[in-house]
Amino acid sequence: MRHFPFWQKLAKLSTVKLSAVIITLNEEDNIADAIRSVNWADEILVVDSESSDRTREIATEMGARVLVQPWLGFGKQKQFAAESASNDLILSLDADERISSELADEIQAAMLRGEMADGYRVPRTTFYMGRWIKHGEWYPDLQLRLYDRRKGRWPDVPIHESVSMDHGTTIRTLKGDILHFTCSGVSHHAKMIQERYAPLSAEKMFREGRRATYLTIAAAPIAAFAKGYILRRGFLDGLPGLAIAYFAAYNAFLKHLLLWDLERESQKP
Repeated sequence: MRHFPFWQKLAKLSTVKLSAVIITLNEEDNIADAIRSVNWADEILVVDSESSDRTREIATEMGARVLVQPWLGFGKQKQFAAESASNDLILSLDADERISSELADEIQAAMLRGEMADGYRVPRTTFYMGRWIKHGEWYPDLQLRLYDRRKGRWPDVPIHESVSMDHGTTIRTLKGDILHFTCSGVSHHAKMIQERYAPLSAEKMFREGRRATYLTIAAAPIAAFAKGYILRRGFLDGLPGLAIAYFAAYNAFLKHLLLWDLERESQKP
């Protein structure tokens, strides 16, 4: 990652201090690059959920402060990490993400000006099947990742967690991207849907009181494909765009089917 020494030197003059927080589990292949992308932060905190590989050793060698916290769930784990940081300004990052040089410069410039908003949404672009995805449901995929922890917190949800800011807070949108390396390939993508996204999404919907019907099970995948591939112009990303739209349809079908199954299980005597 390219970071201008100019910005790094100026950022040291800022009275605003930032903690970059990363949660991990067996991320020895990713953690070094994630840490390098935030090496300009005042603190780098890695909260590890009992990795069995070298994640913690690598993070420590690279100068991060490392805490071990058994897995609490995505929302609770990130909230624990934010509360454990040394500074109130939090930049939350997953181990398979990187802060682009453009975004790093943008954040440091805002810190130097000292006129920070309470929270910032950041576009996230994903590298998939050999290219950066710039259309469809995967872009701009705005994520609220930079925020004042005194004015926002992570809710306790099983998946698709996002910082919930207090009423009346100021939220702005930055231009630089978070770089996301989520899937190692098509088979990995399918496995993530089957083992993580669809089951956890079904659990989340069930908690929220939503229920599946024959109509929603049949219509949800069609709607998901049409939205991502046609309405959001996923077709402009070529074959990767088609694959993303197809997997979105598969995920929509599977999570609604699993939701229907959860409802049946809950009604058993």
